[in-house]
Amino acid sequence: MRIFVTGATGYIGSDVVRNLIRAGHEVVGLTRSGRGAAALEEAGAEAHRGTLDDLDSLRAGAAAADGVIHLAFNHDFTDFAGALATDLRAVQAMGEALRGSGKPLVITAHANGQASEDAAIALAEQGVRTSIVSLAPSVHGDGDKGFVPRLIEIARAKGVSAYIGDGANRWPAVHRLDAAVLFRLAVESAPAGSRLDGVGDEGIPFRDIAGVIGRRLNLPAVSIPQAEAAAHFGFLGMLAALDIPRSSAETQALLGWRPEHRGLIEDLEQGQYFDQ
Repeated sequence: MRIFVTGATGYIGSDVVRNLIRAGHEVVGLTRSGRGAAALEEAGAEAHRGTLDDLDSLRAGAAAADGVIHLAFNHDFTDFAGALATDLRAVQAMGEALRGSGKPLVITAHANGQASEDAAIALAEQGVRTSIVSLAPSVHGDGDKGFVPRLIEIARAKGVSAYIGDGANRWPAVHRLDAAVLFRLAVESAPAGSRLDGVGDEGIPFRDIAGVIGRRLNLPAVSIPQAEAAAHFGFLGMLAALDIPRSSAETQALLGWRPEHRGLIEDLEQGQYFDQ
C-alpha cells in the first residue's frame, strides 16, 4: 500500500514510517520543512510538502494514497480549541478525498477531540474505512517529551518525588514502538468505524512511578494531599490524581496486536530518562 502519513517526522510518526516501510509499504510523509523532507527521504519515504492548514495539500496527499494515517496535531495549549478546530478540518479534508473509495483513514484521538472522532465515524458510513486510535496518556521511549519527563523535572525542582494520597490511582502507558505497530495494523485491516485502544500497561499505580523517579534521582518519594496537587504539579495536578486504567484486550483480539516492548516502569529503570 501507498500510505500518506501526517506527523511523519514526529515522536510517534517517525516510528510509524519506519514500521510501515519494513512491512513493505510505500510511505509519503507530510512535512513543512526541508529538514523534515531530508529525514523522510533518509528513512526511505517520500516527502509531501504542506501543513495541517493547507487543506488542498492534505486532499492531494490523501487522494494519491491507498490509505492515510493522521498523526499530526498542533500541541499549542495556549489555543487548544484552535488546534482541535484545525484537526477537524484536516480530518474532513482527507476524508473528502477518500469518500466512496473504501480506503482506510486512521486518526488519533485527542482530549476533547470528539468532533474529529464524530467526523471519522460519519465517514465510515460514506465509504471510508475509518478507525480511531486512542493512545495511553504516557507514550514512552527514547525521545519522550510528555508527562513522565515533566514529572522528573518537577521532582528535581521540588526535591521530592510526589504522589497524591495513597498513590493507588493508575495510569496506562504504551511504548512508542508498540504504538507504531498498532497504527500499521489499523491502516492494514481495522474495520470501518472501529475504536482502538493503544495501551500496553493497563494501569500503573502512580506511587510506583513516583517511587522509581525518586530512587533514580536519590530523592524521597512522598505523599501530598489533593489540596496541594496544583501547587506541586502545576497543570499536571489534576492528571496526577486520575485513576484511568484501560485495557487493549479487544483491540488485541481484533487486530492481533501484541505490545511486546518494555513497560513504563522497566523503561524508567533503564535510566535514559534521567541522563539529561
